[in-house]
Amino acid sequence: MSENNEPQFNLQRIYTKDLSFETPNSPQVFLKEWNPDMSLDLNTEVNQIDENNYEVVLVVTITVKNGEETAFLAEVHQAGIFQVMIVPDEQMGPIMGIQCPNVLFPYARETVSDLVNRGSFPQLLLTPVNFEQLYMQHMQQAQQEQDSEQSH
Repeated sequence: MSENNEPQFNLQRIYTKDLSFETPNSPQVFLKEWNPDMSLDLNTEVNQIDENNYEVVLVVTITVKNGEETAFLAEVHQAGIFQVMIVPDEQMGPIMGIQCPNVLFPYARETVSDLVNRGSFPQLLLTPVNFEQLYMQHMQQAQQEQDSEQSH
């Protein structure tokens, strides 16, 4: 029998690690004309569990203001356990920063939509996110910071 030396990427589990929903100006926010302004913040955390298993947490934070007041703040920590084996080191960054968030985002999106609905606000569907572009921007920014530190 020959050993399988092919790279492996397996999803072990997906779960909501943490979530919060705040409506700091309720019930007054429901009495005003609805003219929302939304900001979205995304972050990824990677924790190595053992030699081949990683917990990746996609943190999605949404702040919606109605005028000057915060209507609601929703934060979801959508996590997954991924088994990654026989993968070259140079491919680990893209796997953790692109592939894993791509798997987790639809679950986070559904959780956010459910939270907003339970808060009795109009439906909120987050648009798809290009994690490849975000990863590339992050890498360029890290390189620029490294270059500027070396020039001092």
